[in-house]
Amino acid sequence: MHLQHLSLTNFRLYSRLELTLPTGAILVCGANAQGKTSLIESIYYLATARSPWTSSDRQLLNWRAENDPLPHSRITADVLGKGKTITRIDITIYRDSTAKDADGSPRFRKEIKVNGVKRRVVDLMGSITVVMFLPQDLALIEGSPTDRRRYVNITLAQVDSTYAEALQTFDKALQQRNALLRRIGERQASASELPFWDDKLVAAGSIMISGRQRLLRELELLAQQVHRQLTGGDETLELIYQPSFQPTGKGDGQLSFNVLGLDIHRQLTPAEIAPQYKEALSSLRREEIQRGMTLVGPQRDELRFMVNGRDLGLYGSRGQARTAVLAIKLAEMGWMEQVTGECPVLLLDEFIAELDGRRRAFLLERIDGAGQSILTTTEPDIFTKGFLAKATVWTVNSGQIVTP
Repeated sequence: MHLQHLSLTNFRLYSRLELTLPTGAILVCGANAQGKTSLIESIYYLATARSPWTSSDRQLLNWRAENDPLPHSRITADVLGKGKTITRIDITIYRDSTAKDADGSPRFRKEIKVNGVKRRVVDLMGSITVVMFLPQDLALIEGSPTDRRRYVNITLAQVDSTYAEALQTFDKALQQRNALLRRIGERQASASELPFWDDKLVAAGSIMISGRQRLLRELELLAQQVHRQLTGGDETLELIYQPSFQPTGKGDGQLSFNVLGLDIHRQLTPAEIAPQYKEALSSLRREEIQRGMTLVGPQRDELRFMVNGRDLGLYGSRGQARTAVLAIKLAEMGWMEQVTGECPVLLLDEFIAELDGRRRAFLLERIDGAGQSILTTTEPDIFTKGFLAKATVWTVNSGQIVTP
């Protein structure tokens, strides 16, 4: 996959940018707050319709455009994919003068077009796939379960349209069901209304659990290979999936052997998971009404990373955590290529500077074989002469990119 051209209008620091991107490694150099991260962010937004740094689209608007008659931000790109086909992606973020957010401020909306046709966010997924490497990726190991669920959701949604659709359906149904539970608890609604939302949660949630199980099984195999190379074979990495209830192949709720989480090596289908999920919801109904929230489902799943049988989040060193994250990210890159038949675009925002010399050399060697990678740095001197000789090197200053 090759991002050929990128156009930014009023996006973060960029009032206007037209950029043709080559294949291979692109190194973007510059001081802090000059636009390096904003460039990476715009490409990530093209793939996911969300920012890795903010949940508010309003913050993506260039401050100079705030007082325009029609304030908006726009990202447009041409992506070369399989079969040499070019896909045009166009995302416009605009202020909706007819609606306001809860705080009374004008609401911002996004309009997505793929090849000139309006699309939903879920339809955008897969138009371009990316793998992002960030210093904050240690949150995968040390952060909250929400961080890990978000990682799994974004990874899967980019390559699996069925999962992306189920995720969107589940999130909407969960909000509605939680609101209904609160109304029932306040005696403003009847429990007889719950089965409708239960069915929606079960149908979508079962697809999500099955998809997560498949992803983690395939990701673990690839990550273990990378991890063994990084540790000289001294350590073994395992991914442990801990859903909020334990579906089993027999459907009896009894595990055939003692495991910390769902056995990711015995794939369950959504049809096998659904009745067990429905039963789990039913068993907790009274408590859910009392608490006004849904207590079981993918929104409460957990993922743990183990090295030689020890939980990295509890007992691992900082160095072990960095090694595991690097292995997982490189495995994600390989997994996406296996599933889609195309290497994703790699985005590395100051990630190289966080690594020691050995891990840095290992990562740069892997990047060298990627189709297209975009790296940012404030310190180009940390890169080897060999890497710099092959890479395209750009400089960014105050939202202006200088290309050779």
